[in-house]
Amino acid sequence: MSSFYTKLCPMFLCLLVLLPSLVVGECTCDSEESGERNKPEALKYKLVALASILVFGGIGVCIPMLGKFVTWLNPENNLFYMIKVFAAGVILSTGCVHILPDAFENLTSPCLNEIWGKFPWTGFVMMVAVILVLIIESFLPGYITKSSPNKNGDEENSEHQVHTHATHGHAHGSVAAAADANQLLRDRVLAQVLELGIVVHSVIIGISLGASQSPDTIKPLVIALTFHQFFEGMGLAGCISQGKFKARNMVIMALFFALTTPIGIAIGIGISDSYDENSPKALAVEGILNATSAGILIYMALVDLLAPGFRELKVQSSGRLQLGSIVSVLFGAGSMSLLAVWA
Repeated sequence: MSSFYTKLCPMFLCLLVLLPSLVVGECTCDSEESGERNKPEALKYKLVALASILVFGGIGVCIPMLGKFVTWLNPENNLFYMIKVFAAGVILSTGCVHILPDAFENLTSPCLNEIWGKFPWTGFVMMVAVILVLIIESFLPGYITKSSPNKNGDEENSEHQVHTHATHGHAHGSVAAAADANQLLRDRVLAQVLELGIVVHSVIIGISLGASQSPDTIKPLVIALTFHQFFEGMGLAGCISQGKFKARNMVIMALFFALTTPIGIAIGIGISDSYDENSPKALAVEGILNATSAGILIYMALVDLLAPGFRELKVQSSGRLQLGSIVSVLFGAGSMSLLAVWA
């Protein structure tokens, strides 16, 4: 699994390198940026946003991962479950309220040529992203297990254990252990695919903020995006801690998330003189990436986070936990939706 994550990092780095070149282009529509342009003052707010998002995004992604050291944040604790449900609501709202509308706006813009208006590209790209995530989640754990160097020995040992202990009534132990290992693998795939969906969107909003030249546009975004990254970090960290990664991999994944938006802001500052958010290239690339990210986040929030959690036996058998789950998901989705007023 660590090798899979190692392969994921170069892909993301390629995205960081290629995205600016794809979205820089000649202006074909008038800029719709509101507020007076003031580059020096805008730069001050950008630097504040960069530092604020880095700090609070880092804090958000670290909180749920402290379960090893803080008792009430242990994954087996009911409070941690409530935090996870809250975070799932945040992720669901991020996909539905923040990213998907942006994708529709990008891909239905009059600045694009006619082919984009003759087909519902946003829904199509989102559907493809959902199907791809389903395929990855269904088949990647099995592929990783089969391609493991120790698979032959493990299979032989497993078969030997089941055969040897079956007469003593202990075969179920090996089967349960195998099921737990498979679930852990699925949790790790979930965490990494979820992070991919989040960081793609984070880079886009970072570039958009960094390229803006209007202080009036940037000011409300500083606070809104700070909370945005804080809540998203909590949601991602809940999945990372559930995957029980090694400490080194957890740190890498946390840094990976915390640095993406600041890096996007830095890229946006660097290309601010040539970046045009209304150029056909920028609209098409951002729209496709936003639709993909929305599909990933909405699917994972509903299918991988909320549905399994609500079906857990401890939740089904406790009216208090059921009520807490509903309140938590509504509070998480509502809080993140409220931020859409500003960002």
